[in-house]
Amino acid sequence: MMKSFLQTQDWLDFQKHVGRKTWRFDDGKIKANIIQHDLPFGKNYLYIPHGPEVFLGEIQSGLKNEVDNFLKHLKDLGRENKSIFIKMEPMEDVVMEVVYRKGLKHSKKSIQPARTVIVDLNLSEEELLSKMHHKTRYNINLASRKNLVFKESDDIEIFWKLLRKTAKKDQFQTHDKNYYFKLYDFFKNNENLKTELFIVEHKDKAIAAALIMFYEDTACYLHGAMDRNYKELMAPYFMHWEVIKHAKSTGHRRYNLWGIDAKRWPGVTRFKLGFGGQEVECPGSFDLPISKIWYLVYKIARKIF
Repeated sequence: MMKSFLQTQDWLDFQKHVGRKTWRFDDGKIKANIIQHDLPFGKNYLYIPHGPEVFLGEIQSGLKNEVDNFLKHLKDLGRENKSIFIKMEPMEDVVMEVVYRKGLKHSKKSIQPARTVIVDLNLSEEELLSKMHHKTRYNINLASRKNLVFKESDDIEIFWKLLRKTAKKDQFQTHDKNYYFKLYDFFKNNENLKTELFIVEHKDKAIAAALIMFYEDTACYLHGAMDRNYKELMAPYFMHWEVIKHAKSTGHRRYNLWGIDAKRWPGVTRFKLGFGGQEVECPGSFDLPISKIWYLVYKIARKIF
């Protein structure tokens, strides 16, 4: 079973730290972090990121019974919390056939990308390079001759400035500034779930940066940014190759490039696929309506806005 740091107690504690209401379901057979996301007009929905996790080896009374108990708990919690619906985005499809018959609706609106790319760090550096797209290898070699410097940093302000530039240029939304500061500070000294900030400099100027989350045997690329005034230096290629080598050296076995979608992010998807990793697809996003009327209003509003 694939595991995600989004289902750890540490991540739940961080969500609470940034002001969200949270709950934890754990009966030893099904586990789920449940996080409240607020909506306009005092409404909300409950979100289960990369979950629930189902432990089939612990289930004795049948999967259907366990799923029924879990869904009853969710519905009761949703009603008590006056939630419009509950969104879950599992990593495994073992439970979805059962759950899908219980009133869940497949949602086109997802929070976590359903597809990602995972690079196998058990391979040697030579093997990793050989599996990459030839343009990716070329750009890594090109960048290595540009006097770029890769290093770990604790200056989250540098990351924020680069991210703000990238978001403005590429027209995407970010969290507010404090979120990234809290994320880094909360996890920088955490033993189970650790965040590290890496930057790439050219002539002492930061031109690319990445926030990486380390969980068990996996390094996850959470957030990244670059200064497009220096795009000819190919800093992102250099940066990810250095992150891969760093993760290998610290005993990690996988590098999760965290999210691809050829329709929504064609350029980013080509870039990530160029590193030669395996494409992994999750079942998708599923909604369990609690208030059918408000859920219909929510769906209409999503289409309009």
